[in-house]
Amino acid sequence: MASAAEQLAANFNLGAFGKATELKKRIWFTLGALIVYRLGTYIPVPGIDAAVMGQLLAQHQGGILGMFDMFTGGALGRMTVFALNIMPYISASIIIQLMSTALPSMEALKKEGEQGRKKLNQYTRYLTVLIAFFQAYGIAVGLERMSTSGGSAVVDPGPFFVVSCVFTLVGGTMFLMWLGEQITSRGVGNGISLIIFAGIVANLPHAMATLFQLGYTGALSPFFVLVFLVLAAATIMFIVFMEQAQRRVVIQYPKRQMGNRVFGGEATHMPLKVNTAGVIPPIFASSVLLIPVTISGFMNAKGMPGWLSFLGQSLGQGQPLYMALYALMIVFFSYFYAAVTFNPEETADNLRKQGGFIPGIRPGGATAAYFDRILTRLTSIGALYLVLVCLLPQILISRYNVPFYFGGTSLIIIVSVTIDTVTQIQSHLVAHQYQGLIQRSRRSSPNRRSIRK
Repeated sequence: MASAAEQLAANFNLGAFGKATELKKRIWFTLGALIVYRLGTYIPVPGIDAAVMGQLLAQHQGGILGMFDMFTGGALGRMTVFALNIMPYISASIIIQLMSTALPSMEALKKEGEQGRKKLNQYTRYLTVLIAFFQAYGIAVGLERMSTSGGSAVVDPGPFFVVSCVFTLVGGTMFLMWLGEQITSRGVGNGISLIIFAGIVANLPHAMATLFQLGYTGALSPFFVLVFLVLAAATIMFIVFMEQAQRRVVIQYPKRQMGNRVFGGEATHMPLKVNTAGVIPPIFASSVLLIPVTISGFMNAKGMPGWLSFLGQSLGQGQPLYMALYALMIVFFSYFYAAVTFNPEETADNLRKQGGFIPGIRPGGATAAYFDRILTRLTSIGALYLVLVCLLPQILISRYNVPFYFGGTSLIIIVSVTIDTVTQIQSHLVAHQYQGLIQRSRRSSPNRRSIRK
């Protein structure tokens, strides 16, 4: 079956696209919202010394500060109003999703349909504000303690700076959350994903320039730069293949006779993605493992415990312990998130209520066990794929000083968001074509009536 991108390329023509006025409005709205986001990443927080912040980011580039600066499109390194980006909202969404599985009251809301979904979204927004306040306060207090040979990161430390910094960062996150929801409802694609996507893509030209500069100065051989570009292209192709790979479970519905007509009896399929967890396992694993490195970098060497210093050095980029724990945590989070998002018992029960069954499998417990067995195998393949894609760039980054933006996590985000956006554009074009057919059939119906008369 052709992918959405292949279908769009096969059916795309300027005439059909030019007539899709609704789609053009959505695309222009999405581009305008992303431009507003990028402009906001250059508005600094009041009271910050930009030169000192640049030095601090260079010192802690290998820690969690560097990774989140990549997701924010450089906003964290410049300490702008969008420094927190949309990360508090993502954390709140994951927490609410986990709670909706663990707590019966939250699970009941999840099953209430549109009203329950609105209630869960409201809880997510409240939790986003709470998480953003904690993170903003931690950043404000940490900035007052940061300093380099060029001076302190804060021009005038004190309570006024802490309060202003907290409200500025929280306000920026709230605005991005609203902007992402507006893109989702009035634009094309998922707004939250597109904001992260725009931040990563915005820094890719600088990363490419850095890579070519390393080859020009001799720090990297031209042959290695060429091999790296070929390897990056092959990795992107592999990610596209794995993100679209799915296992189709055949579902059969029995025949039902109502009067002289027979309904049902058709066979359909239930698609199960190979990478059910998406990009969440690498993000969680990187965040957890880079915390000790960042803490050890911020603390003074004299006041640091010996075990924390050893742990910070062992969990540095490219270290064997870091690689092993990174792979294990990706596998763990892959299984954990797959178990949270897909419930075999609930799926089998819903299938039984609808009268469907899997050929050769008895409804009920046997169907749930069958789904669980398939999900376990798919998750194993998906976890191995994530480990391969994420560890290979880590080796290149640590051994050959390749820019951080070519990491596996960033490539997976770029590919996933691109596929999702192209799929939505294809669906809008198909809907527009159907609307045109319906309108033409309505125009031609009076002529048919006159012919019959």
